[in-house]
Amino acid sequence: MRTLAIAGGVLLLALLFGAWGLWRVAVPAPGDLRGELSRTQEQLEELQAQLASEQQRTATLSRSDQISRDANRELQGALAMRDEEIAGLRADVAFYERLVGSTAQRRGLNVHAIRMQPQSERAWHFSVTLTRNLDREVVSAGNVTLSIEGSLGGRLQTLEWEDLRQQPGAPGVDFSFRYFQQVRGDVFLPEGFEPVRVNVQLDPENGPDVEQSFTWAEATGAQSAGSQPAQESRSAE
Repeated sequence: MRTLAIAGGVLLLALLFGAWGLWRVAVPAPGDLRGELSRTQEQLEELQAQLASEQQRTATLSRSDQISRDANRELQGALAMRDEEIAGLRADVAFYERLVGSTAQRRGLNVHAIRMQPQSERAWHFSVTLTRNLDREVVSAGNVTLSIEGSLGGRLQTLEWEDLRQQPGAPGVDFSFRYFQQVRGDVFLPEGFEPVRVNVQLDPENGPDVEQSFTWAEATGAQSAGSQPAQESRSAE
């Protein structure tokens, strides 16, 4: 009996030791938990650092791309402006060559070009370039008026200067120059009016009246005098 009791005790101790071992394997010691927590925190910090780096890189690339697009737009705008300036200078050169060149036709008071630019649905700004290269020592002076031919309600109609200015007895725009002058002003068209032709009338103080006509396409399109000189100008607001 004693032997059986001892054997039973040994077996019980073995079972207890085995259970303790399993518990040690399944449940880590507090030191192991702290180590695992430390490793997890390190991994988390590393991932957070990588995320921050990627976010910074993305932001940098985004800013660089935006800067590139902005710089490209500015460059394209600058090139377009230079092209316009060059075209304007070429037009000025051609204008002066026609006006003072040795082969230029000697003419008295003349309407070189007119440009009509819309300001609103009914208001139009006009710019008339007057020239002369005959007897340049004499000053040409007088006034300019316009009339516009077109249709309204399917009927042909001519709007005289008073109609265009919406003012009875409206005076013309004064001019006074030796070589050339650009005269400006504004006119108003009735609602529904479809213009076809612009007539420019010059009433000089000395000499015969001058009248010259331009199609509406010429007056509003690229066939005007381009970049016209701004010196010696008059305007009618």
